[in-house]
Amino acid sequence: MERAATDRRDPSDTKAERLAQAISRFTGSTAAFGIALATVLAWGVSGPVFGYSDTWQLVMNTVSSIATFLMVFLIQRAQNKDALAMHVKLNEIIKAIEGASNHIVNAEGLSEATLSRLQESYQRVAQNAARRGEPSPAGERPAEP
Repeated sequence: MERAATDRRDPSDTKAERLAQAISRFTGSTAAFGIALATVLAWGVSGPVFGYSDTWQLVMNTVSSIATFLMVFLIQRAQNKDALAMHVKLNEIIKAIEGASNHIVNAEGLSEATLSRLQESYQRVAQNAARRGEPSPAGERPAEP
């Protein structure tokens, strides 16, 4: 039996990649949410101490802007990696199923127009199956065109 991919570290991972992974895991945790909530509460409570000054407001505005800016890139990185992993897994399933079209394995590299034509083709396949009386997954009725 093969070892799971998560059982070993990829030697091609750079320090930056490992750091981004660790930060992504942490920022999605309950602890990170607690820290963010505590920061906002502390900032709000400190308002009277600083007389709700422009500097007091600017500090929170600057911190939140920087955090948001960095998080956009971390979220996009995580989303890209998840999408790539999903494509690899789906490609493996397509490859393993006898009779499946191996041309679809690289569907993410096709143009939107080609993907739309493929989707229409699969919709026709589903409509033909419904006309023949084949049951749909989960017993749902196909949507009318």
